[in-house]
Amino acid sequence: MKKQTYRFYIFLMLIACTITYSNHFQNGFHFDDSHTIENNAYIRNIHNIPLFFTDGSTSSSLPQNQAYRPLVTTSLAFDYWLGGGYYYFFFHLSSFILFLLQGILMARFMRKLFNITVSDDDNTNALIAIIAATLYLLHPAIAETINYVIARSDLQSTFAVVAAFALYQYSAISRKFYLYLIPVIIGAFAKPPSIMFAPIFFVYLLLFEEQLGIADIFKPSRFKQVFAVIKKAAPAFVACVFMYWLINKLTPQSWQPGGTAPLQYLITQPFVIAHYFCMFFVPNALSADSDWGLLPDIADWRFFVGSAFVLAMLVIAVITSQKKLLRPISFGILWFFLALVPSSSVVPLGEVLNDHRMYFPFVGLLISVSWTIALIAKKLAPVIAKQLPAYKTIFAVLLGLLLTTYAYGTWQRNEVWHDEESLWHDVAIKSPKNGRGLMNYGLSKMAAGDYVTADIYYQRALKLLPNYFSLYINIAILKAATGHIDEAETYFKKGLWLGSAYPDSYIFYARFLNSQGHYLEAITNLQKAISLSAGDLFAHSLLMEAYQNTDNWNELRKEALATLQLAPDNADAKSYLEAAKNKKSKIDVEAEKIKASPTAEKYLELSLLYYNAGRFKQCIETSYEAIKLKSNFPEAYNNICASYNKLQQWDNAITAGKKGLALSPNFQLLKNNMQEAYSHLQK
Repeated sequence: MKKQTYRFYIFLMLIACTITYSNHFQNGFHFDDSHTIENNAYIRNIHNIPLFFTDGSTSSSLPQNQAYRPLVTTSLAFDYWLGGGYYYFFFHLSSFILFLLQGILMARFMRKLFNITVSDDDNTNALIAIIAATLYLLHPAIAETINYVIARSDLQSTFAVVAAFALYQYSAISRKFYLYLIPVIIGAFAKPPSIMFAPIFFVYLLLFEEQLGIADIFKPSRFKQVFAVIKKAAPAFVACVFMYWLINKLTPQSWQPGGTAPLQYLITQPFVIAHYFCMFFVPNALSADSDWGLLPDIADWRFFVGSAFVLAMLVIAVITSQKKLLRPISFGILWFFLALVPSSSVVPLGEVLNDHRMYFPFVGLLISVSWTIALIAKKLAPVIAKQLPAYKTIFAVLLGLLLTTYAYGTWQRNEVWHDEESLWHDVAIKSPKNGRGLMNYGLSKMAAGDYVTADIYYQRALKLLPNYFSLYINIAILKAATGHIDEAETYFKKGLWLGSAYPDSYIFYARFLNSQGHYLEAITNLQKAISLSAGDLFAHSLLMEAYQNTDNWNELRKEALATLQLAPDNADAKSYLEAAKNKKSKIDVEAEKIKASPTAEKYLELSLLYYNAGRFKQCIETSYEAIKLKSNFPEAYNNICASYNKLQQWDNAITAGKKGLALSPNFQLLKNNMQEAYSHLQK
C-alpha cells in the first residue's frame, strides 16, 4: 500500500474516533477519581513528581487504595499543572491523545503481523489492520477506560505493550539492544499487567519467528527451536519479573486488593471471561459497577459454562497454532487470556468484573477475530462475486454500518459518563443488585437536593449492604441535612465503627461535628483521619476550619503551612494562613463582609455560624437584623427559637416560634424547636 493511501486511511480512523469521543471532554470525575485526583493533595504540586516514584501513598488519599502507580500519578499532576486546576478537558485530552497513538501503533503492529503470515498481500493486510484498529477505537466496551480518568492506568500499560511490539517489529536497533523493553518497564509504572508482555512475547516468537505451534513445545525434535525462543524471550522475562518485584516492594502495605475469597473468585472468572468475550461482539451489558457476585461453589452451572468456553477457546488456540495461515487467530486468543491473568486468576479483586478490564485483552481478541473474518471473506469472495458482482460495495456498506453502530454506542456511553447522576442512574438500572451503585445514585440525588429519592435508594442499598460503612455515613449526612440531628449522630457513629480504618469515616463525622459547634471533638477526628491519609485535602481544610473556630491561631498557622507544602495553590490554606496572622475567626471575617453589603440571607448565614459556635445571644441579635431587612423570614425566627432553647429561655423561644409558624405553618424544624421549648415548660 502506498504511504499516502495508508496515511489517508489512518487519518480517517483518527477523525472517526475524534468525532465519536467529541462529547466526552467535559465529562466529570467519578468513583475512584475522588480519592486519586480530586482529594489527592500531591497531584496539585508538580514538584512532587520525584516523590511519586518513591512513595506509593501519594497515589490516593485512601490508604486501602494506595497502589504503586507513579506514572499515572505523574500524568495527573501534569494535567493539573497544564490546566491550572481541575479542568476536565485537560485530564481527558492527555488520555485521548495516547489513545489515538495506540490506535496508530495497533494498525502498524497488526499489519506487520499479518504480513508475516501472508507476505504477498500487503494492501489487504494493511487494510484489515486499519479496519481492526478502527473497530477497537470505536468499540463501546473501550469507552469506560477513556471516560474514567483514573482508568488511564489500563490505557498507559496497554499502550506500553503495543509500543514494545511495534518497536521490536520495526527497529533493528531496538531488537539488538533490547530497547523494546523500555516501554514495558515504563508501562509497569502505570499498572502491573504490562508485565504480561513477557509471556505474550514468548508466544509471538514461538508462532511467528520460529514458526512453531503450541504442541511443538513438547516435541523433542523441536527442542532447539523452542530453546531459541526461550533465549530470545529471557530478557523480557527478566525485566518483567524484576518490575513485578519492584512494584510489589514499593506498594504501600496499606493497599488491599479488595477481595477475600480466592477460591470463589477463581471459579467465578471462567464465566466472567466468557462474558467479556460476548461483550466484544454485542456490548449491550456494559455497566460502570456491575452487580455480579462470586459463585458459591463449582456446582453452579455458570462454572461449567465458563470452564467449557475457556477450554474450547484454548483448544482452538492450540489447533490454529499448527498452521501458519491461522496463527494470528491463535496468537490473539492467547493474548486475550494472558492479558486477563492479573484480574481473572487467584488474586481476588474487589469487583468480580469491570468493563475497563477488557481494554488490554481486547487487543488480542481483535487480532484473532479480524483475521478470522478476513480469511472467511477471502475464501468466500470468489463464490459471492459470481452471484453478487457488487459484493465489495455491499461489504463496504455493511462494514460502515457496523462501525457506525459501534461509534453510536460509544457516543451513548460517553453520555452516560457525563456526570454522577447520569452514570449511577445507568448503574442502578443495569445493576439493580449492586448496593454500592444504588448508594452512589442516592448520593447524586442528595447532592441535587432530592432527599426523598436519595433516602429511597439508600434504604434499598442498606438491604443489600447492611455492613457498608460508607452507606451509613451517607445516610447520616442525609439525616443531618433534613434536621434529624440525633439520628445523624447514630448513623455517623455506626459508620465510624464499621469503617474505623477509613479516613472518610472520621472526616465526614468531623464535618458534622464542626456544623454542630463541637470543634474539639472534630479536631480529634480530623487528626486521626490525617494520620491515616496525610494527603487528604478535605481533612486538612476541615481541620483548619476547626482551629479557626476555636481561635487556635498557632495550630491554624502550622496546619495552613503544612497544607501549602502539599498543595501550594490551595486557596483555603492561603486564606486560613492570613486569618491566623490577623487572628480573625471565620465568624469575624464573615461579619465584616456582611456589614459591607448586608442582606437578610447573609445575616441568616451569619446567625447560623454564631449558633454553631455557641454564641447564642449574637445568633439572636443577627437573626433580628435579618428580620429588619426581610420581615417575612421564618428561618430567622427558627434560629431565634433554637438559640433561646439553648439559653433555656423557654418563653422567649415559644414567642419567636409562634411568629415563625404564623409565616410558615408547615416548617417542621421550627415545630421541633417549639416542641422542645414546650416540653421543658411542662416540667
